[in-house]
Amino acid sequence: MAKITVLGTGGWGIALAISAHKAGHDVYMWSAFQNEIDLLCKKRQNEKLLPGVTIPEEIIFSGDISVAQNSDITIIAVPSIAVGSVAAQLKGVESHGIVVNVAKGFDPKTDLRLSQTISAVLPDDCIVVLSGPSHAEEVARFIPTTLVAASNSLVGAELVQNMLSTEFLRIYTSDDVIGVELGGALKNIVAICAGICDGLGLGDNTKAALITRGLSEMMRLGVCMGANERTFYGLAGVGDLIVTCMSRHSRNNRFGNLVGSGVAVKDALNTVGTVEGYFAAEIVKRLADRYNLSLALMDECYMILYKNRDVSNVVRDLMLRPKHKE
Repeated sequence: MAKITVLGTGGWGIALAISAHKAGHDVYMWSAFQNEIDLLCKKRQNEKLLPGVTIPEEIIFSGDISVAQNSDITIIAVPSIAVGSVAAQLKGVESHGIVVNVAKGFDPKTDLRLSQTISAVLPDDCIVVLSGPSHAEEVARFIPTTLVAASNSLVGAELVQNMLSTEFLRIYTSDDVIGVELGGALKNIVAICAGICDGLGLGDNTKAALITRGLSEMMRLGVCMGANERTFYGLAGVGDLIVTCMSRHSRNNRFGNLVGSGVAVKDALNTVGTVEGYFAAEIVKRLADRYNLSLALMDECYMILYKNRDVSNVVRDLMLRPKHKE
């Protein structure tokens, strides 16, 4: 039995906490918001994000981040925009164990991958990235799910694999931190595009083409940034891409659907909540320019979200681009 602390009480954090409890560990959860803690302690349920899922009484909630002291694993499960500040708070906690990041995005202040942000604050820590096709709604209900634990430390990745794996959660290991992390961040942009397709009333042919070409763009940017191309054919790449583009659970997909249906970007964000792909689209635009890459699909997504591009013209313009080899 180990001590697992989850920082963040959103749907994904709760799902991982329940899974870790199922694996037989002592589990603690932290939130910076006391009202969240009070509500979860009272109801033992996040009715908005995980309706019908009961949080075991043995899982302990706290508003004091020192609850992570003497943990074997501390999981950072907050939106990308908050990862840096949470890591900074964790720095003051002794013996917090291996740090596992499950957020999928970039640091909005620096454009860095999130593991880079964490490492800059906690340079002596073992950092593991946990990613893959995994909706919290299913993990919390013990629906079989597979993930990838990536780290520069094989020992660290294997420890996470061994401690968090259950009969419902299978974890593989990888040493390609860049590829696994980028797969989780970039697929959100493609999922927004897939949602826009749905909102426009387009068909399966269109969405299949979009997902395929989106994967190609993910790989091209990933390789430029030092990733292994093969990683994008695995769970953290095409696996996560498929589930995020096709599932009703995907916030990125729902957000894109609203935008494709004619809802203003700002109103769609207010309706859905945190949409990691929205923030990633702007950062990826800067990265593509930095590497002198043409990423037509992701660029069009950026133009729609940030430059008031007319959604109705996008598909036509993409289809009529200059012809070239696949």
